[in-house]
Amino acid sequence: MELTGGGVDNMDGWNYFNYFTEIEEYFWKKRGAHLLVSPLDWAIMETWQKAGVPLEAVLKGIDRAFESYARSRRGAGKPLKSLAYCTDAILEAVAENQEAAAGRTPKNGRASAEPFTRDELRAYFSKNSAQVVKVAETQRASHPELAARLAEIARSLETSLTLLETPGTLDVEDLERHLTILDEKIQASLTQHASAELMLRIRREVDSQLAMYRRKMKAEQLSLVERQYTHKRLLEEFRLPRLSLYYFS
Repeated sequence: MELTGGGVDNMDGWNYFNYFTEIEEYFWKKRGAHLLVSPLDWAIMETWQKAGVPLEAVLKGIDRAFESYARSRRGAGKPLKSLAYCTDAILEAVAENQEAAAGRTPKNGRASAEPFTRDELRAYFSKNSAQVVKVAETQRASHPELAARLAEIARSLETSLTLLETPGTLDVEDLERHLTILDEKIQASLTQHASAELMLRIRREVDSQLAMYRRKMKAEQLSLVERQYTHKRLLEEFRLPRLSLYYFS
C-alpha cells in the first residue's frame, strides 16, 4: 500500500495548514508526555503530508498503533517513542478511507473563511524573509553562490506580500504552491553547497535513528524519510526557516 490519501480535499481551514501541530499534540497526549518530537518524527510527518495522507487517517492510525503497542510485551512499562511505529497502522487507516470514499460523491465545498488573517501572513512572511536575508549575509564570504540564491529567494518571498493586498478571498492554496516552490529552491541550494563532512554527519544520524525501524518500513518510505530528515537537518545547520504555511504555527 502506498501513502496516498487524497490530500487537501480531506482537510479544510485551519486543520489543513496545522497538520504537523495536530499530529504532534495528538501523539503527545497518547504518549502521556509533553516531549519534543524528534527530527526523525518530523521527517516522517513530512512524508505523510507530501503523500497527501489525511489528518483523520494519521490520528486513527496513531490510536491503533498505541492499542497494539499496549497489548504487546514491548508496551509493558515502556512508552512508545516514535511515530515510525505507527506507519503500518496509518497505512491501514488510509486504505480504509479510500474504500469508504469509493463511490461516494466528492464534496466540492470548502470553508470560505481564510485560515489566516492577512496581518498574520504579513508577519510570517516578513519574519521568514528577514531570516533568509540574514543567512545570505553570513554566507556571502564563504559561499557567494549560495548567498546570491538565498537573496533571490528572499526577494521572491517579499513579493508574496503583494498577494495579500488582492481584494476578495485570498487564494491560500495558490499562495502555498508558491511557498512550496521557494522551499524546494532552498533545499536544492543547501544540498548543493553543504560540505561533504556535514552531509556525512547527517547521514550517520539518520541511519542511527532509523536502525530499529527499517524492518517496519518499505524501501520507498525509508527513502522519503531519509530525504526529509536530511532536508530538516540542513535547514537547522544553516539556521533557515521553512516557508510553507504548514509550518506557520
